[in-house]
Amino acid sequence: MLVKGFNHLTINVKNLDKSLDFYTQILGLMIRHKGNKDPYLEWGTAWICLVEQENYSENIERKLGFDHIAFYIEEEYFMDAVKVLQENEVHIVRGPIQRGLGWTINFLDPDGIQLELHTSNLEERMKIWK
Repeated sequence: MLVKGFNHLTINVKNLDKSLDFYTQILGLMIRHKGNKDPYLEWGTAWICLVEQENYSENIERKLGFDHIAFYIEEEYFMDAVKVLQENEVHIVRGPIQRGLGWTINFLDPDGIQLELHTSNLEERMKIWK
């Protein structure tokens, strides 16, 4: 088996409308398809599917899975993106800070899922990572 690249993420959310607004209006992802309960959003060559969980319970133990989702952004647009997050009162977890050879900021979506905007790529990170 040879995995060739990233394809998509499926994210369980509590409120589809609220999450859809966040991912399209704040992060700027484009809607490619909107089903009854599962819109597909695209950025670059990858995509996200949002799935509303009707029987969500706040008491569900956190499941093992991803820690955060990182999106690449060109450095020239990074500080403008930070401003958009701040203006929309998005909960910022860390940053903006320089990390490796790029800039990064970590923040939460409406369901508390941690997202990151990062300006460098894997090749650049490996040049200085120990």
